[in-house]
Order: sequence, then structure tokens, then C-alpha cells
Amino acid sequence: MEGSLPHGRLDACSVTALTPNSAKQFILDNTALMTPPHVPEIVLHLADEAHDLWQRTEDELVEIGLPPPFWAFAWAGGQGLARYVLDNPGTVRGKRVLDFASGSGLVAIAAAKAGAAKVIATDIDPFCATAIRLNSEANDVAIEFLGTDCIGTDAGWDVILAGDVFYDRSFADRLMPWFATLKARGAEILVGDPGRSYMPKAGLEPLAVYEVAVTRALEDALVKRTTVWRFA
Repeated sequence: MEGSLPHGRLDACSVTALTPNSAKQFILDNTALMTPPHVPEIVLHLADEAHDLWQRTEDELVEIGLPPPFWAFAWAGGQGLARYVLDNPGTVRGKRVLDFASGSGLVAIAAAKAGAAKVIATDIDPFCATAIRLNSEANDVAIEFLGTDCIGTDAGWDVILAGDVFYDRSFADRLMPWFATLKARGAEILVGDPGRSYMPKAGLEPLAVYEVAVTRALEDALVKRTTVWRFA
């Protein structure tokens, strides 16, 4: 067993600062294996109302050394993008795929299930390394993890998948030139987005629209209209 976290619900008063080495037991104690509503073929270690992680404030998370646990939830954009990849496996089959800002690894797992030759999940949150490893094992797929900021780099990926990435202006401003460069050299870029504030308004082709069930604790509605876009 990794780390020294107590079993059961998280008690911020009794937990020393979390480290990536203690992440496995923390994830197992504060999530359960569940199927995202829109992608029932995949199981993920997710938090729900039964877990204290669901209720933690940002200040409490900082106190125990935990970045916002985006990896513990199946966000609408990721669910839509994963659904599209599973339903259209030719998008990734036999190709080298990067799942950018992967979080739980949902989209990366979908790409692996759809027959991608190689899947790399990237996220700067070190807890994602453990969450994605646990989730890929639960789905019996092989996924590599890249824990560095890869914006501006190019390792020759054929397809870049990105769910829910346009929530912050400065982040979006960094992404767009990078996506444009990758697109110009021939990469396919697909984005899943449920109407985030900084989604680009031009240069995109809609591929599919889904009504994705989410939780009101995370979003402003119980169902989010989610579009999968292709950079044209």
C-alpha cells in the first residue's frame, strides 16, 4: 500500500500534505469505480456525493496539498469527445494520439479502445499520473503518461484530443497558436466543449452534438449540450 492516508473519508485535519507517492491510496479511498453516463463502455475512479472530495473547498484542498481534482470527475466535454471517438474509431485507429489535459484519462482510454496505435495522456497535475494508471488498468488498455507542459511542443502526434480546455482566457490564448501550428503541419485536432467561455468562435467544424448528463455540483445544469469540433 502506498502512502499513509487513512481509509474512508478524507479528514483534512488528520492528513499530512499529500504527495504523488501517496496518491494511489488517496484515490482509492475517495472515489469509486463508475461508468460516465455518456460513455458506459468505460469505468473510471470517480468522486460522487458519497465522497468528501465532492464537498471540499479550494482552501481545504490547498491545505492538504491537493490541486483541484479535475481527474475525479467526468466532465461534459470529455464525455462528448470520448463518445465521438468510440463511435468513430477511424478517427484514431492505427494513429499516434495525444490526449491533452487528460484529467481522468477518459478520452485517452476511449482512443485506446478505438484502436489507436499509441496513446499519450498529458496533464501537469501529478495526481493524474496515478489516476490515469488506475483507470487504464481498470479498462485493460495501455496508455503512456506525460506530466510536463507540452504546449508549444510537437512529438509528431497524428491526432490531438482535448476536452474542456477553453475555460480560462490565458490558457486558451496559449493553446490557439499551438493548435494552429500542429494543424498546419497536418495533425488532426478534435475538441469536446460544452460552451466554455473561451471557446474559439471561428475556424472550427462541428462533427457531433451530444446531450451529456452531468452533476449540478460541477456545472450550471444537469445536462450540457456538448459539441465535438474539428479544427478546420
